[in-house]
Amino acid sequence: MKYNNLDSPIFLFTLIVIAVILNLISSIYFLIIMLSGVLFTAFFVSLKNRRMYSLFFIIIAFLFIEINSGLKPLSLTLLSLFLYIFVTPHIRRNLSFSSINTYIYVILFYLGVLLIWSLSTNINETIIKAIIANIFIDLLFIGAFI
Repeated sequence: MKYNNLDSPIFLFTLIVIAVILNLISSIYFLIIMLSGVLFTAFFVSLKNRRMYSLFFIIIAFLFIEINSGLKPLSLTLLSLFLYIFVTPHIRRNLSFSSINTYIYVILFYLGVLLIWSLSTNINETIIKAIIANIFIDLLFIGAFI
């Protein structure tokens, strides 16, 4: 089993606190759902390793992000669960690059977020720019720290 930083409870707790604080601050400015892809990756790792306490705190962090961004409660959690159950086994079976799978999962997560956002509000170019900026920030964060 490959060990990464998301296996450490201290790193995970620090990540959750930083993500919640950044989303509280960024709800005033332009970045809408900062570090949601990283939280999705933590959700994926916690569910795969059956760490239910960590999973509970990640769901609470998702709730903070959803409330600040105007999404329906538990929509990001249900999207993450849908991706974990139905999409990731298909990707894992079809792709032979195991190191790139996390990046593909994050991009698919943000496409799902964009779909959820289009169902609840009107999409304009500022939301698309914010989603693209969040994808790049999360991919850089995942590449550097996880």
